[in-house]
Amino acid sequence: MDKSPSTPLIGGMIAAIGASLCCAGPLILLLLGVSGSWISNLTMLEPYRPVFIIVVIAAFILAARRIYRPIDECKGGSVCAIPEARRRQKMLLWITSIVALILVVSPYWITALA
Repeated sequence: MDKSPSTPLIGGMIAAIGASLCCAGPLILLLLGVSGSWISNLTMLEPYRPVFIIVVIAAFILAARRIYRPIDECKGGSVCAIPEARRRQKMLLWITSIVALILVVSPYWITALA
């Protein structure tokens, strides 16, 4: 099994994009000048938002468990045993978590702005 924390981070970001696609997707496309009746089809993903949100939460919990595990559990010479690499991984985890949170809650703040 891959012990790299980047796999759940990537999965979490993809799920966060999926969770926000129903509401933020059409708005972003319209702001970029893309239009068409097909944009309304993106709202068909709205019933799946809870599934996407659960996947986001699970992926980021898994990534955090891998990043914040004790150094004793890391194999010698692996990336998780290097303090500088661990610091970068923690920073990446928090940045992607904030971006994912913004994407997941975007339907609520977008409707408040409209």
